[in-house]
Amino acid sequence: MSVQQEKIKKLVELRAKARLGGGEKAIAKQHEKGKLTARERIDLLLDEGSFEEMDMFKLHRCTNFGMEKKQYLGDGVVTGSGTINGRLVYVFAQDFTVNGGSLSETMAQKICKVMDESMKMGVPCIGLNDSGGARIQEGITALGGFAEIFQRNIEASGVVPQISAICGPCAGGAVYSPAITDFVFMLKGVANMFLTGPKVVKTVTGEDVSAEDLGGATVHSTKSGVAHFAVSSEEELAQKIRTLLSYLPQNNLEETPRVECNDPIDRMEDSLNEILPDNPNHAYNMYDVIHAIVDNGELFEIHKDFAKNIIVGFARFNGQTVGIVANQPKAFAGVLDCNASRKGARFVRFCDCFNIPIVTLVDVPGFLPGTGQEYNAIIDHGAKLLFAYGEATVPKVTVTLRKSYGGSHIVMGCKQLKSDLNYAWPSAEMAVMGASGAVSILYAKEAKDAPDPKAFLAEKEDEYNELFTNPYQAAKYGYIDDVIEPRNTRFRICRALAQLTNKREARPAKKHGNIPL
Repeated sequence: MSVQQEKIKKLVELRAKARLGGGEKAIAKQHEKGKLTARERIDLLLDEGSFEEMDMFKLHRCTNFGMEKKQYLGDGVVTGSGTINGRLVYVFAQDFTVNGGSLSETMAQKICKVMDESMKMGVPCIGLNDSGGARIQEGITALGGFAEIFQRNIEASGVVPQISAICGPCAGGAVYSPAITDFVFMLKGVANMFLTGPKVVKTVTGEDVSAEDLGGATVHSTKSGVAHFAVSSEEELAQKIRTLLSYLPQNNLEETPRVECNDPIDRMEDSLNEILPDNPNHAYNMYDVIHAIVDNGELFEIHKDFAKNIIVGFARFNGQTVGIVANQPKAFAGVLDCNASRKGARFVRFCDCFNIPIVTLVDVPGFLPGTGQEYNAIIDHGAKLLFAYGEATVPKVTVTLRKSYGGSHIVMGCKQLKSDLNYAWPSAEMAVMGASGAVSILYAKEAKDAPDPKAFLAEKEDEYNELFTNPYQAAKYGYIDDVIEPRNTRFRICRALAQLTNKREARPAKKHGNIPL
């Protein structure tokens, strides 16, 4: 065998060794837990054969606590690039088979390299997290590594889409990188996220809680809102990430990908003319409206299980990606609360970052009253939604279906927050408050003196509706651009988006705004 052949043989052997991560026993343990390895996850996510690995032979430099004897090629994270549906992405996957996936200085360098490359190339960056946190044996250098990653997350925010998948433990400082990224996926029954684990919680507060109940996928997708998606399998995880990216541009300077649309833009939906109950206090399902008007009835929902009184997600009109924001009358009457406000605000800001038009469907009776909301800063959370709509310069189309009262009318994409085209169904009610509440205040004294106060107030309610709450009042002032027939909603939105294709709108020059956090 020639010298050259020997060197090639050594390379092949080293590559095979690197691909084993922490070794066959560690891989078997990973599989016993029902988890895939880092490389298996990457293969599932990317187009077949597209992965180009970087830094396969990188090693840590720690000699504390006998760590020099625990050297593995690649040092606990697999990094590189590949394609999803033919489009370039960068990816890193923490390898739990190597020192529990704990973050070392060199692991951080590998992760930072792919993040830098994703920024340089202007393409999404995807992180697959499965780690025990900072490598304790390295101390401050491991913490410094986390900080380097966070800084890159911050700089990439609003420039390239960032996606985090939590495929195992994610604790302590490690949680902040996913928290900064645009979308967080979690594996049910496998993943968890928390700043302090169950043992620390028990010691400090006396609470006895499991890792699942403290920071599992269900908790974060329903209660905290940290996770946008909770998925049941690694296969579902990979497929949802691929679907999500199909709606998004590669970076903030590109437009969203257009797909061929075989769904006629002038398709009428007669069911919408009958969808609203005669009693304005009765609910209907906003999903029925959304599915009726978007291309092929397809909605890719974000934060589905969190703050169900507002719906956000991606859909298409005539092949063009849009962000849908819609009140849901079937959940708390569609009222806005703290969680719904911040859910909507974060989504609107993402759409604005990445040139995605926003279509808003309004049926909102107001903000949720009570000490619980006020003590939890509903004022600030509602202001986030208002701020998000007001600063957004992408095309904005708002359709008011039924109720739009008071402050909630303003924060849901009203004309004065620079919505481009505002439509209303004939059933729309826009006023400071509903007729019942308004006349009880305006005619309190007269009602008391009336022979039949109930009949008197009912008559005044009818007058109030005729004079103030109907959409033609708003249209009279130009706050509504047109009153439309419900069954024509899809066509009018498609036309509006086509009209706004070349929209250009600037805001005053500044470093950045100070959104109420």
